Order: sequence, then structure tokens, then C-alpha cells
Amino acid sequence: MSKTLKTAALVGAVAASFAATVVHAEDKEKCFGVAMAGQNDCAAGPGTTCAGTSKVDYQGNAWSLVDAGTCTTIELPAMADGTMRMGSLEALERDIPM
Repeated sequence: MSKTLKTAALVGAVAASFAATVVHAEDKEKCFGVAMAGQNDCAAGPGTTCAGTSKVDYQGNAWSLVDAGTCTTIELPAMADGTMRMGSLEALERDIPM
């Protein structure tokens, strides 16, 4: 295989990989209140930086990427008072650390 053909094959593989990643990302959405402590993708509220900075499980202002259309149907444990938790497409004010 010539050097030019190898280079073209490599460029094609990288381009295909990038295209697959872009399509995959479009099938995801931000879902607030579903991440375990330290496992959020980003946005964990004031005083934090980004990914992995949520302080409590199901922190309402921390989000994770989930499959599009599934955020509000993810099964979560009830809160201490028995109220059901649900994911949200917008930041929540529940389970915020003090």
C-alpha cells in the first residue's frame, strides 16, 4: 500500500469517527438531578467547576447526558419525605448541598 493511500485511509477513518461522534452527541440531552455524587457531566452549581464536582446523589443543579427523550422517565429513589424524584431538562432546587 502506498504512503498516499495509507494517509487517505487514515484521514477517512478519522473523519468517519468524528461524524459518528457528532451524530451520537445529537441523540443525547442534559438531564438534571440524576447523577450520583461526583459523577455529573457538568453544571454542579455555585462553587464548583464542572464534571465530577457534584457533592450529593441526585443533586438538582448537576446534569448528566442521557439518551434523548429519557430524562423524565429515569427511575430514581424517593426522597426522605417519600416524594418521588424525577430528572428534569432544567436545573432543580432539590438535593442541593449546604
